Amino acid sequence: MWFLVATGLFCSILVFHARAAIPNKIHGVNLGSWLVLEPWMLPQEWSDMGGDINCCSNCIGSEFSFVEAYPDTADEKFEKHWSTWFTQDDVDALSAVGINTVRIPLSAFTPLLGYWIVERLVDRKTEYYPRGGILQLQRGVKMLKEAGINVILDHHAPPGVQTANQAFAGHCTSDVEFYTPYNYQRALVWTAVMTAISHLDPNFQTVFAIEAVNEPIMDATQTPGYGDFQMKFVQTIRAVEFILGIGNPVFDLGSESKVSTTNVTAAISASVNSSKTMNSDVKTALLSSIPILAQLAQQLDFQLGFSLSRKRQPLVANFMDVNWQYNDPPNPADAAIGPMGYDNHLYYSFGGVADPNEEAYLTSICNLQRVQNDAAVGDSPLWFGEWGLPTQFNASDAFLNKWADAQKLAYSQGRGWIFWNFKTEISELAGDLSRQWSYLDGVKRGYLTTDPSAVHDPNVCAPYIEHD
Repeated sequence: MWFLVATGLFCSILVFHARAAIPNKIHGVNLGSWLVLEPWMLPQEWSDMGGDINCCSNCIGSEFSFVEAYPDTADEKFEKHWSTWFTQDDVDALSAVGINTVRIPLSAFTPLLGYWIVERLVDRKTEYYPRGGILQLQRGVKMLKEAGINVILDHHAPPGVQTANQAFAGHCTSDVEFYTPYNYQRALVWTAVMTAISHLDPNFQTVFAIEAVNEPIMDATQTPGYGDFQMKFVQTIRAVEFILGIGNPVFDLGSESKVSTTNVTAAISASVNSSKTMNSDVKTALLSSIPILAQLAQQLDFQLGFSLSRKRQPLVANFMDVNWQYNDPPNPADAAIGPMGYDNHLYYSFGGVADPNEEAYLTSICNLQRVQNDAAVGDSPLWFGEWGLPTQFNASDAFLNKWADAQKLAYSQGRGWIFWNFKTEISELAGDLSRQWSYLDGVKRGYLTTDPSAVHDPNVCAPYIEHD
């Protein structure tokens, strides 16, 4: 709910660095397996590090289990991985093929942008993760900023694990505990910290969105409290931003508020303590963020003052769309305050979408109605944050040209697309993995056009369109 405040309350909290808005059309890639490592994408490297391949739980099959198994050497091994998996050469390659957006997965136990990037949020007695990821994130967004590439920070692996038995959650386990008050609260602290860093650290200048949760459980009956968390996630972003002098008021901060004009953490404390309408969980998250921000300002070398140079725009609050879930899910559009964006993922290779043959795949994708269905319930703009070329059958090169074209045309009905992944390992152990999972290899092989806005055949769907 919006509340009025005195007009001049934050007039002295001036402007911030300019930031990119959502591109007119997103042509993007994920930086998967960088800050949240997924062993299937780099099996030789994972094996060389000391991990187990072709398994997930009850083995060294995720970051959590790796750090648990190698507590004395894990940080060093992950530092080497982070430094070599995503480099300036990768940024240059992405820029050369016209990529304008990257989605950076972060995790609770590893830095794919999950809560354990903010290390003070982790219980080290029960949670195992490699340390130092926030510095790697800063290195990456700085390179992307210099290349003019926009960034989405994706909470890929939030605290407690949001879905069972998946390496992308950072901990491959059937014990799903994200959907609890305790872990929702930790996620809100993470949100407050990352919002502030995105506005205060000039290296984060092209970050335009923060995604709340990657791929929550599809059955909404198994995600209690998720709709309430959506509301608080947006309120947390907007409260931090308004305290920083960005955007419009979200809470009545009280006429007696004494907001510091020189120090961000003092402003947060004064504003929270004076507000009579701010949600208690949001208050707690903002207050909990203060010592973390103080520590990170030193670690990352940014100022906790208010910039006077360039204007900042509000971040886009990003959610998986309402149609990702079933059984009466909450609609994230109901949480909207300020700019919003919605994400959908579509993979045919895991089954359940279309029969495993060329005609069925093309008929399905060429008649896709997800953009229209989402728009009908307010989930717009929509982009497709994960997709790829993998199939359930042995696809020919000729089909992969059509498959790439048809998917790009379908997803471009919305705000655009983000391919999974920017690259995969090329090794004997990885086999033919990169052929259908690597964007850069797909361009090299000719399946994906060098200009991401182009297709080989704009009429690829004509034989498959179904008319009423």
